[in-house]
Amino acid sequence: MTAIRPHSREMIERLIGFDTTSAKSNLEFIDFAQSYLEGHGARCRRIANPEGTKANLFASLGPEAPGGVVLSGHSDVVPVDGQSWDSDPFTLVERDGRLYGRGTADMKSFIAVAMALVPEFQAQPLRHPLHLALSYDEEVGCTGVGGMIDDIVANLPRPEMVIVGEPTEMKIVNGHKGCYVFETHLEGLAAHSSQPHRGGNAIFAAGRLIAYLADLAAQKRAEAPADSPFDPPYTTFNLGLIEGGKALNIVAQDCSFGWEFRPIPSEDTAAIIEGFEAYARDEVLPALREFAPEAGIETRHLSTVLPLMPVENNPVETLVRRLSGSNAAPGVVSFGTEGGLFQAAGMDAVVFGPGSIDQAHKPNEFIAVDQVAACEEFILKLRDWAVAG
Repeated sequence: MTAIRPHSREMIERLIGFDTTSAKSNLEFIDFAQSYLEGHGARCRRIANPEGTKANLFASLGPEAPGGVVLSGHSDVVPVDGQSWDSDPFTLVERDGRLYGRGTADMKSFIAVAMALVPEFQAQPLRHPLHLALSYDEEVGCTGVGGMIDDIVANLPRPEMVIVGEPTEMKIVNGHKGCYVFETHLEGLAAHSSQPHRGGNAIFAAGRLIAYLADLAAQKRAEAPADSPFDPPYTTFNLGLIEGGKALNIVAQDCSFGWEFRPIPSEDTAAIIEGFEAYARDEVLPALREFAPEAGIETRHLSTVLPLMPVENNPVETLVRRLSGSNAAPGVVSFGTEGGLFQAAGMDAVVFGPGSIDQAHKPNEFIAVDQVAACEEFILKLRDWAVAG
């Protein structure tokens, strides 16, 4: 069985121990990371959210100069509520060549290895700068990293390359879908259920909108481009949350549902959004207002995860390929990352990290020990590249 450095395992265990579920603060995690990194000579910038309850951390090593590489990871994890775990999700457990715990695959192991190897970065003078970018609220739409990227662009020498360490089994990914997230709220009018003509049923109206999205999802599946490299190869839709009504014998006055779509790069995203809004305005709302003139439908655009677009002669793709020894063609994935946001800010990006996305967000999430070892090997080669200049 492949072994990993004790310090890497200890760091993974420490990071898994922080419950950084997106609904909670990540400040204890950031406090620890900042103290550790500054203790090893890193220059740290902390960028908090407006409420001061969460923060990004950007740590730099080597020369204060443009160029170099950012190792990027998000600190937050998805909830464990309602999942059946065989062990405490926030206590690292090792068995059968695997490390179990929430965030082991997605994506604290990558962060932990990078942090554990910082003393190796500092052992010799770096000619290229190396940075660690730790963000918050990636899991709820990549809403936290923007403040850090804005700070980098406005106040620091611009890094050239970004490696987003999401789980790709140490395979190079140079493209992914975007993600558009919405919440639709319908306000009707309550009435006794025996008198629906005196009210406006928000749940019935929501059902028509949901059926519209389901039909649109089926249409996009049927229209999948034959040359699309994604899995699945078409624009997808999901409705993940719904809430409405007060009692079975009351005409439902309100209903809200959360939905998203993940477009392939060729998709006309504006047409999807405008089509939904037009159907709500022209078809569903008039029916809802038949007996409830004050009824309304409002859709809020909560977040956008930008796609990562494949780029010819991408320098970070070339570098990762050289250091990893990979001869395989780069791939694409359907899940979103913060890579597209870095790319939009003028930094070339790829997704490349240990573990499998198949384990992410599940009970008994794990990462194989040999994946952690492969990540160690790669980051040490990156260090050698930064030293050689």
